[in-house]
Amino acid sequence: MTNEHPSSQEPGPVEPPAEPSNTPPASGTEEPARTRKRWIAAAAAALGVALFAVPLLRGPLDRPSPASQPADAPVAEKVSGPSCEVKTAAHLNFTLKDIDGTNVKLTDYKGKVVLLNFWATWCGPCKLEIPEFVEAYERYRDKGFVILGVLSEDDPAPAELRSFMAKFKMNYPIFREHQEFAAANGELWALPTSFLIDRQGSICTKHTGAMPKDMLEQGIKGLL
Repeated sequence: MTNEHPSSQEPGPVEPPAEPSNTPPASGTEEPARTRKRWIAAAAAALGVALFAVPLLRGPLDRPSPASQPADAPVAEKVSGPSCEVKTAAHLNFTLKDIDGTNVKLTDYKGKVVLLNFWATWCGPCKLEIPEFVEAYERYRDKGFVILGVLSEDDPAPAELRSFMAKFKMNYPIFREHQEFAAANGELWALPTSFLIDRQGSICTKHTGAMPKDMLEQGIKGLL
């Protein structure tokens, strides 16, 4: 994994292709024109995918193989329900620093339904899902639900982080990056990546990209 970050600016609007000319194409140009149209459509589709997940830049040895990862994103690897059909243990035996620099043991959150979210302040798709997280945490926190936001590939100054949290009204715990902790929960090939963990500490959902509101609600209600 390198320390290169995507740009902090969100993707700009895509200029629409020029209107086709009414002049009939010259002989021999029809097939190239069709090829260009297919290329434009493919590029637009790729941009749509990028709006929901920001790939992390990695070296060849760190990049997941095509056989182990799908070609497109976002992707939900497991849809949560009333319980986890396949028990995959979450690795929470770590101590992370919160925004005040205080050490916090993640094992203190065992017994709760946990949404573990890896994100970054420069990540556009992360910003899209934050308001949904804020609303969900406010609604379910008293029922045993907690969101743990862990910065990934990001280390903003304390004042910058506080300003960001205030702007987005973030009401759930945020922690500084811990590479060993991220690695213990599996390869992160894009941001945001979220894990929904049940009260017994089992991972029920791993989702890459901005999490849709209906998926978030279904997952939380199924595990509370």
